[in-house]
Amino acid sequence: MTETAKTDALAEHIYSVRVYYEDTDAGGVVYHSNYLRFAERARTELLRDFGIDHKSLLDNDGLMFAVRRCEAEYVLPAHLDDALQVRTRCIQSKPASFWLEQIVERAGETLVEMKVRLVCMKPNGRPARIPDCVCSLLGRVAAITQH
Repeated sequence: MTETAKTDALAEHIYSVRVYYEDTDAGGVVYHSNYLRFAERARTELLRDFGIDHKSLLDNDGLMFAVRRCEAEYVLPAHLDDALQVRTRCIQSKPASFWLEQIVERAGETLVEMKVRLVCMKPNGRPARIPDCVCSLLGRVAAITQH
């Protein structure tokens, strides 16, 4: 079971996830690519918690987000049944893209640090301006630098 938490303006979004057997490798630790899945879910729930979902954004506005770049530093492993939190905040925003910092933690201890650049685009792959509703949301999950 997962939970999400909205925090006050200029803060961060928190997504909780439990490590299941399917998330671990033969060594009993979370397989490295699964942290990317946890981060993707956290980004999706961030939008959903504020009334924005990917399907509606595509159907109504003809827009979608794609990961352009992802940097990950694996600090410590997570294990079966660990309760994790993914903390997400916006660290930079431009008209058609933004950077998120996502930190996976266990009981306040950093396990993985990620920086993810997302781009807003049309189905044909051309860049598009980020919708106002998403810009407003980004402003709520961090003090961001606008360019």
